[in-house]
Amino acid sequence: MKRVMINTNSVGLVYRKNEFKRVLTVGNHWLGFGESVITYDMAKIFIATTELDILLLNKDFEALVTTVEVADNELVLVYQNKNFKQVLTAGKYAFWKGLNNYSFVTTNLDNYEIAADIDKNTIEKPQLAGYIRVFKVENYEKGLLMLDGNFEKVMEPGNYIFWKNRTAIQVLKTDMRQLNMEIIGQEILTKDKAQLRINFSMQYKVTELMKALLENKEFDKQLYVSIQLGLREIVGKMTFDELMENKERISESILNICAGKAEGLGVKLVDCGVKDIVLPGDIKEIMNQVLIAEKRAQANLITRREETASTRSLLNTAKLMEDNAMLYKLKEMEYVEKIAEKINTISLSGSGQIVDQLKQIFVK
Repeated sequence: MKRVMINTNSVGLVYRKNEFKRVLTVGNHWLGFGESVITYDMAKIFIATTELDILLLNKDFEALVTTVEVADNELVLVYQNKNFKQVLTAGKYAFWKGLNNYSFVTTNLDNYEIAADIDKNTIEKPQLAGYIRVFKVENYEKGLLMLDGNFEKVMEPGNYIFWKNRTAIQVLKTDMRQLNMEIIGQEILTKDKAQLRINFSMQYKVTELMKALLENKEFDKQLYVSIQLGLREIVGKMTFDELMENKERISESILNICAGKAEGLGVKLVDCGVKDIVLPGDIKEIMNQVLIAEKRAQANLITRREETASTRSLLNTAKLMEDNAMLYKLKEMEYVEKIAEKINTISLSGSGQIVDQLKQIFVK
């Protein structure tokens, strides 16, 4: 015989040869030969070492616990004293009565949406991380919710949390802002067989979400190809000189040609333009030579104009001096002054006649 004491808020389960026999509550008890006791703290979650259904056959044990059964397609959220404690999957569970107040929320996993009565803070608990799927639609995006490959609804910006179940969930998203697309290094032949490399830039915006994401696969790649082909079509109809003189025509033509195709993709073309036209080495050299020749011709023309203007000015001056003796003398004095500026000293020799001769320079 062996005496055991069961404390307050504890329960003892008596076993003999691994077979459950009876329940011991608060107080002193005697154990028979070959019996042992497992003591459980009622403040803690009950974890059975024996099949729970066997324990529940005992009326005393059944009266001490609350049982919860969870089906294969269910989850049960356990709250202890109104605080989330744990999540239960398929199976049967027992919780001690009396000391703690337990409540249970059962959710059916056949429905992917989380019920409104489940608090968002509970869903974000680490214990539930393995049972939920989280999707985020940024504030500049919109999305389409797909269930088992079928469209369900449009998703506005926000965070979305769904239960993990057999339903395949996919969220198709796209940026709803104005976007830029670069079409780089397109090698194209002009009408006169000049090979050019063109860099093109385009701005577009998604306007019809369903068309862009459901009715078309990879709408942005399709848009790229449409612009690429349109660019080749337009440049191929222009000669090199026409292209260099009317680059803005390319943008206008692209918008006209590709606007309808873009609309079919759920996209609106906002603007586009040629960024660069890269010339092959031989054409670049020829263009440089042409430019140099043009600049030289312009320089020669300007020089001839200046020479003509200067000659005309001299002719007009000569005519004026021919008709006006005083003007002639003033011009002589101007040249004498310019000469005198370059002379530091003047030495005179001879009689006073030299002075008279100098005076005569300024007197007719």
